[in-house]
Amino acid sequence: MSSPLGTTGTGRGRAGRLAAIVLLAMTLAGCYTARETVDIVPTDYRQRHPIVLQERSRTVEIFVGANRGGLTPAQRADVLAFARVWGREATGGVVLDVPIGTANERAAAESSHEIQSILSAAGVPAAGIAVRPYRPSDPARLATIRLNYPRIAAEAGPCGLWPNDLGLSEWKVQSENRPYWNLGCASQRNLAAMVDNPADLAQPRGETPTYSARRSVVLDHYRKGEPTATNYPNANAGKISTVGQ
Repeated sequence: MSSPLGTTGTGRGRAGRLAAIVLLAMTLAGCYTARETVDIVPTDYRQRHPIVLQERSRTVEIFVGANRGGLTPAQRADVLAFARVWGREATGGVVLDVPIGTANERAAAESSHEIQSILSAAGVPAAGIAVRPYRPSDPARLATIRLNYPRIAAEAGPCGLWPNDLGLSEWKVQSENRPYWNLGCASQRNLAAMVDNPADLAQPRGETPTYSARRSVVLDHYRKGEPTATNYPNANAGKISTVGQ
């Protein structure tokens, strides 16, 4: 009677150990699959290094000497250019940070009035100009008048990050020819820095009306059966060679 019971107990023990091994294998396989999913680098560089639109401050500094009572011609040109760019890309008003408690405090105050006059003449409304005094941390240094306004800027990066090894240790990347993380970051960063209107990266601009004057001339020639091509009387005026003629 003992032999059949012993055999049954041994079979149950083997079945339990087999079930435990299968459960452990399934657990390890699940962990390995999750790791592979996390470590996969997106193949599209625009997903690895997206261009983000954020609000940043544009700042221009005006250096004012202690004995000067106004702006130089070059500084007036800088303020005028600042005002023109403000009308195109600003998302808020202009803030003038004027130093106080410095050697050039009086000269900076007089120059700030001239700056406000130039801004108003260039189209910046008086309600959009705010003067904010500030005290520099080092009064001995030459303090500047800072002109600021908020704007939308495109940014990408930072570049130069290498989270994975490019050597043979990353056999998965090498065997499948996957792109490494930093690939394409410099191109995205340069594009974000060069774009004139950051909103163009998110959506197209609205269409402008067509030039109807030239279209009317072409259709009039078409109705009369005349050639519709444009005739340039001085088409060869800028040529310096006759090669190919």
